[in-house]
Amino acid sequence: MASWTATLATLALCLTVAAAVDIWNVDQLEQAKKGQDQVIRVRNINVPAGKSLDFQGLDGRTIEFHGRVTFGYAEWSGHLIIIKGKNMKIKGMPGHLIDGEGHRWWDKCGGNCGKKKPFMIYTQLEQSTVDGLKIKNTPAWCFAINQCNNVHYSNIDIDNKDGHSKGGHNTDGFDVHKSRNIRIYNSKVNNQDDCLAINSGWDIVFENNVCEGGHGIAVAVGGYDVNEAKNILIKNCKVIKNNIGIRVKTLLNGKGIVDGVTFDNVELKDISEIGIVIIGNYLNSGPRGEPTGGIPIKNLNINNVRGNVLHNGTNIQINVAPGSPSGWIWKSNVWGGRKNPNCKGTPGNLNNPCNW
Repeated sequence: MASWTATLATLALCLTVAAAVDIWNVDQLEQAKKGQDQVIRVRNINVPAGKSLDFQGLDGRTIEFHGRVTFGYAEWSGHLIIIKGKNMKIKGMPGHLIDGEGHRWWDKCGGNCGKKKPFMIYTQLEQSTVDGLKIKNTPAWCFAINQCNNVHYSNIDIDNKDGHSKGGHNTDGFDVHKSRNIRIYNSKVNNQDDCLAINSGWDIVFENNVCEGGHGIAVAVGGYDVNEAKNILIKNCKVIKNNIGIRVKTLLNGKGIVDGVTFDNVELKDISEIGIVIIGNYLNSGPRGEPTGGIPIKNLNINNVRGNVLHNGTNIQINVAPGSPSGWIWKSNVWGGRKNPNCKGTPGNLNNPCNW
């Protein structure tokens, strides 16, 4: 009986080992896609210049990152990593690092000028999880979350702090577009642009995250093929040494809707420019002209957003088209900077928070 039990244990171990495959280069990854291994372990890969580490066609599989992943240098507008599929598990294992070595592209221009810079990671996933990734020095934007559905992103560390002194720009942490039922939590971003930018999406939660050094947490709607953001919850987050704390910005002359955005228990610390921004005249080059109401901001809930702005900054800025917003609830305590006497467009049910 003992011998039979030992035989079964050995067989189980063999099956477990056989279910995983190690890959050390891009060619091996293409071979792994044709196999039946349920776990693909990426180990110390250097991806050739101008090519993507492409995880498509791997529905139901687990991808583990081990060791250091690096990329050859090329000026191009593709994606260094593509993860696309259903029922996938993406895991960062202890000691791994996905290193974009972004200093090779950084020129203080980001995506606006200068060198062409690739996106770091493109995800188009359903019923999947992305957990524990450690990412350093992205050439520009880090996560593109595009047309995703029912996906959790957790315990992710995006470390672009070198970009503060070496010319990093547009190094967004998480950019969300046309996605539904997304949860991003227990993560850290140190960068030179938005920690989170939601361009469009539904039922999105951003919780227990720390944003440092960048441009804050943004719901930024307008200028895309879908201009709708509904049921957005940003909760229990810290925004540290960013130029902006939190903001909702809609495109000048844009069409769409923002409905049901809640910022709950968000702590601001040492914000340099503006603590809370709600505007309806956004352009990529900066706010301009009188706000337009084609993208109304409805049911905005600012609850326990608190913290300090540096003395040369402004505590709160509101500039939306009168009559376009509705159903706002506001409870904030932002101090240290100047009060803005020119806030306008606040719904009639609410005393102007700029004067608090």
